[in-house]
Amino acid sequence: MTVPSSHSRPTIRLKPKANSRAIRRGFPWVYANELVTDRRTRALSPGTLVVLEDDERTAMGLFAVNPLSKIMGRFIDSDPAAVVDRDWFARRLTRALELRTQLYDTPYYRLVHAEADGLPGVVIDRFGDVFVIQPNAAWIELCLDDLAAALVDLTGAKVVLKNAGGRTRSLEGLDDLSVALVGAAPEAAVPVQMNGATYMADLTGGQKTGLFFDQRPNHAFAAQLARKGARVLDVFSHVGGFSLAALAHGASHALAVDGSAPALELARAGAAATGAGARFETRQGDAFEVLSALGEEGASFEVVICDPPAFAPSKPSLEAGLRAYERIARLGTALVGEGGYLVLCSCSHAADMERFRGACLRGIGRAGRQAQLIHTGTAGPDHPLLPQLAESGYLKALFFRL
Repeated sequence: MTVPSSHSRPTIRLKPKANSRAIRRGFPWVYANELVTDRRTRALSPGTLVVLEDDERTAMGLFAVNPLSKIMGRFIDSDPAAVVDRDWFARRLTRALELRTQLYDTPYYRLVHAEADGLPGVVIDRFGDVFVIQPNAAWIELCLDDLAAALVDLTGAKVVLKNAGGRTRSLEGLDDLSVALVGAAPEAAVPVQMNGATYMADLTGGQKTGLFFDQRPNHAFAAQLARKGARVLDVFSHVGGFSLAALAHGASHALAVDGSAPALELARAGAAATGAGARFETRQGDAFEVLSALGEEGASFEVVICDPPAFAPSKPSLEAGLRAYERIARLGTALVGEGGYLVLCSCSHAADMERFRGACLRGIGRAGRQAQLIHTGTAGPDHPLLPQLAESGYLKALFFRL
């Protein structure tokens, strides 16, 4: 990508009442209603790099603009004259890699967590020498060649995949075409060693990038609760995140529930690779219906985990989402034996910890039980939080003893 100097770059300007102080202190987004959006600004191509100015025309840094998005500006660099090229990406990736190699002895982790790693809208997950990029903002779509080249230079990556399945891509006006940027996509699921278990990750047809690395520490904590021969119920299991870790640490039996037949097939393959196939069972179906059916069957478990998709991905869906979390908590509680454990998770941006915890406690109370909250979990440290951006701290996991 050819990048112009700051003198020839377009400028966008904040309105007088926009919160320039928050941006100067590190808030990385500029919303469309905060900008002077004249005909020239609206004509800028999505992904154009621009200089953001305050209402007094003082430069505030280099931003990527997208007139099609409510998040019209994304912070790129504090230097308005920064050259965003292969070397620029190499510096950002080097900083991200240093953190992950400090944290992990295995090459399975999230390498780049968007704004928190200085690459807004960019997610990169590592599966050995295969890397999966989710480019969820228009600016990075224009820079993929430089990003992929820097990734190969730094890590020796054999395969770099573009995953276009991110939900926010449509909001940025982007396509849904997933392609191989370097090498060829794996023809089979990739085995991933994590928390003593082997997971099978579908890097081309699975959910997200193929595996949920963010839950790694919560899988490990739940596995401790199951280590003395517990029976485990893993609802919304995907490829067996919680249940396989529990089996690897001594659970006597695990039942994984998910609506996706391919995900459950991968979970069974992971259980077999973990050496726990005989102690593993799956049930495909709607989670609410399966939970109700298990209750009618009189089923009981020592550990019940419910890790649903985002029920409240945005503010308009918040109230309905909280009701869904309450219902899940009530149904899950009914299946936990006396003194057993209930693990409830949320990846909803709009439902903060206080609201999510309240919904869970209402559900537990409606089931006629009392609870101790013994642990609160978040995403692993390969998913760092940008303190100025609450949305980057989306994952919540509550561990209750009933």
